[in-house]
Amino acid sequence: MGTEPEKLNYFNYFTEIEEHFQRARGTGLFLLSPMDWALVESWKNAGIPLEAVLRGIDAAFEKFHSRKRKTQKVNSVAYCAQAVQREAEIMAGARRQQGPVEAPFTAEDVRLHLQSACDQLAGRSAYEPVVAALRQILDNLAEHYSQLEELEQRLTVLEEKMSAIARASISEELLLAARKELDAMLRDYRSKMNAEQIAMLERQFLDRRILEEARLPRLSLFYVRPQG
Repeated sequence: MGTEPEKLNYFNYFTEIEEHFQRARGTGLFLLSPMDWALVESWKNAGIPLEAVLRGIDAAFEKFHSRKRKTQKVNSVAYCAQAVQREAEIMAGARRQQGPVEAPFTAEDVRLHLQSACDQLAGRSAYEPVVAALRQILDNLAEHYSQLEELEQRLTVLEEKMSAIARASISEELLLAARKELDAMLRDYRSKMNAEQIAMLERQFLDRRILEEARLPRLSLFYVRPQG
């Protein structure tokens, strides 16, 4: 099953992976779990090319289908973790995408996305520095839209800042419950990931849970929803 990298869109990272995994699994009804989304986001944050992830999914399922005995279906993207890592190592040093990044959204889509984030954070004094930074971006959006990868880096830093602020107010009980939940989901997949991958996944899973519990918006351009 081949993949044509020029047809892949960097900012459709999540959608491309979700749809590719569903096709490889053979069903469009399968929903990715919170752990799956955290794993995909950890790949994105680690700079693993989209093409490497899709190739890794293909390789993992080819190995699965070659088995004479299949006791159960593949029920997590984590099943593909080793294959994705191998493909990433093969592609190491290659550019994630040739030429300028093409966006699947307009500058107006980005404006609405960031304005919505400002509105959701309005009145929450702890996050006033984040709102101020977002408004500066909005004031110079045309310039930022011409440098999307740099803008994504800025937004990632602001998300990390929000997460750090929120973590200080989250109860230890909630964090412990989230760790136990992740451990339970990872039980069958730990052998497919090394210690660094597991640590990255745990950090990403907890960050996502903290943002959800604190009802904080996602700032990343990967969460922009095109309007038209």
